[in-house]
Amino acid sequence: MLVLGVESSCDETGVALYDSTRGLLAHALYSQIAMHNEYGGVVPELASRDHIQRILPLTRQVFGESGCTLADLDGIAYTQGPGLAGALLVGAGMARALAFALDIPAVGVHHLEGHMLSPLISDTPPAFPFVALLVSGGHTQLMLVSGVGRYALLGETLDDAAGEAFDKTAQLLGLGYPGGPALSTLAATGDATRFSLPRPMLNSGDFDFSFSGLKTAVLTLVRKEGLEHAADIAAAFQVAAVEVLVRKSLAACRQSGATRLVVAGGVGANSHLRERLTGDAAKRGITVFYPRMEFCTDNGAMIAFAGVQRMVHAQKDLGFAVRPRWDLATLEAV
Repeated sequence: MLVLGVESSCDETGVALYDSTRGLLAHALYSQIAMHNEYGGVVPELASRDHIQRILPLTRQVFGESGCTLADLDGIAYTQGPGLAGALLVGAGMARALAFALDIPAVGVHHLEGHMLSPLISDTPPAFPFVALLVSGGHTQLMLVSGVGRYALLGETLDDAAGEAFDKTAQLLGLGYPGGPALSTLAATGDATRFSLPRPMLNSGDFDFSFSGLKTAVLTLVRKEGLEHAADIAAAFQVAAVEVLVRKSLAACRQSGATRLVVAGGVGANSHLRERLTGDAAKRGITVFYPRMEFCTDNGAMIAFAGVQRMVHAQKDLGFAVRPRWDLATLEAV
């Protein structure tokens, strides 16, 4: 089964072709970071307009690279939500229109399901069940995954997500948008022991997160110290945030009995998180699985792969309603 995947939930336009037998054949991605950096964050109207310009050229590109044609397609998968409504409509409209023209199924994919299943695209995919740490954009969640569509929420953030905390802290340190990668680079040159920052809800006894207090503590520290020790502040913040993510994730594995942990989403590319989590997990007999670096951010490959898993539910219709808010735990099993 050959499926075209289309991702347009926020500020990346992603297109990919995934074959259930041959694997990932081609993928292309365009990031709007440079455009949104001028405004210090994503501007939804600009994001939607840019998706319109990029989506068809990227689609032509993946077909050219793969050697496939439209006639080879068995179905189309697109991000139905969550995300920016206008941006989602661009991908949904294109996918549904093309599917109708070709008389093939189209299926809406949950953005976070795509991220959570992205490590399965690798040569050494994790087997079910596993615990998943989702750290993508405005989401930080721990899920127990028993199969495709069989998800049990263990805990989630009560306020800011980890990625939001990284970006907002980076802005406080004058690093611009998006700040996560820049903060990680700066932190590598700093002394994480110079300043002590809180670890919110570290000992709460559950698997929920909170990062707004950590962000506020950074703001207070910056006002007191200025930016003279920006690298040290960045290092202290990163160590605090990562410790919470690591401790909660491993506790979730211990309680559920899982020996496999999947990390997915943009923060999953953070080198300090990967080093600390992999090392601490190994001591406890837990194997950690990460998506390829290029698939940590939003991409079409994860949507195409998830679409293959869900194509059994696809319908041939003209509707393309999107779901800007969509609870992952409401998905049906396949």
